[in-house]
Amino acid sequence: MTRDGFTKMSYLRAFVAMNLDRKCGVLRKKKESKQSQSTTDSFIERMSSMDPHSASSSAESTSTPGSPPGKVRQSSAQTNGSRDGSPLSFEESLLHGASRLAAIARGEPFESEIHPQVLAEPAVLEIEHFSLWYGKKQTLFDICMNIPRGKVTAIIGPSGCGKSTLIRCVNRMNDLIDDVRTEGDIRLDGVSVFHPAVDVTQIRKRAGMVFQKPNPFPMSIFENVVYRLRIQGIRNRQYLQEQCERCLRAAALWDEVKDHLNQNALQLSGGQQQRLCIARALAGSPEVLLLDEPCSALDPIATNKIEDLIRELAGEYTVVIVTHNMQQAARVSDYTALLYLGRLIEYGPTPNIFSAPRLPETEAYVTGRFG
Repeated sequence: MTRDGFTKMSYLRAFVAMNLDRKCGVLRKKKESKQSQSTTDSFIERMSSMDPHSASSSAESTSTPGSPPGKVRQSSAQTNGSRDGSPLSFEESLLHGASRLAAIARGEPFESEIHPQVLAEPAVLEIEHFSLWYGKKQTLFDICMNIPRGKVTAIIGPSGCGKSTLIRCVNRMNDLIDDVRTEGDIRLDGVSVFHPAVDVTQIRKRAGMVFQKPNPFPMSIFENVVYRLRIQGIRNRQYLQEQCERCLRAAALWDEVKDHLNQNALQLSGGQQQRLCIARALAGSPEVLLLDEPCSALDPIATNKIEDLIRELAGEYTVVIVTHNMQQAARVSDYTALLYLGRLIEYGPTPNIFSAPRLPETEAYVTGRFG
């Protein structure tokens, strides 16, 4: 019997519940990926039917002299206008975007469009030429991006494009999956998270993770928040109480539960459970908070509270959020990155991505034409 009446079996159930939720999430994402790919293929076919030569000649029409053979990139004609100097029409712009999407689907390399504002920010996370394979299937392709310190970065894209896989690599959650292979590097404060001398436990403490579905442990609210501290060997009751209050206040949950800290966390509402999971992640004093679609299972009122919380945490923490909700990304984030089929398409300030994207495929996605 552990302190406060919680048995070893309670802690075991917590780990079993987390593992089951992870496996269900993988199956759900596979199903969503197939549906999303069908929608995208339909968009490419529809655009290509407007110009039968666009898809078949995508590699030639989107490459420039001096670039590596077969490398898909944006030509000056697509940026500034057609070859005769006149501006591209909206339909022509979409055609260029559809041809590049088709080229990416065929596995051709793609040069990401990264806005200079991102490069000017001090980075807490540096992702450099990062690729990942599940067995023989490659999921991420040569991702290069910096995550600005103290900002909120949203990662958007169709289901199955590698968003969750990417942020799970930051705190090495994918180490728990068999037959995973990576190339490239991810650096947290300049130190590779894959370095042999790095303690994985410390990496996961510095980069806290909150999952798509709330997963509170089957124990009290208090024990949920201080769980990370307990497994570090901290037993000082007064210190634990202070940290519990600090984290619950930071998660905007203290006023709702301060008189019920011994209540079972499973009795909380869905939105309260998700904020409790954020409080639990904050107990480790992370530098980066990774949120994997934290509002997908919540109602609008609970979603608003989570979004308000994200804005409050910005500055003190670096927040990376994966979301399918375009409006949510526009509301809460400072920077937005679009992924498609494991490739970084465009990455820049959120107002630019949603109001003045540089690539037509970005505009097609944020306006709902595919994905």
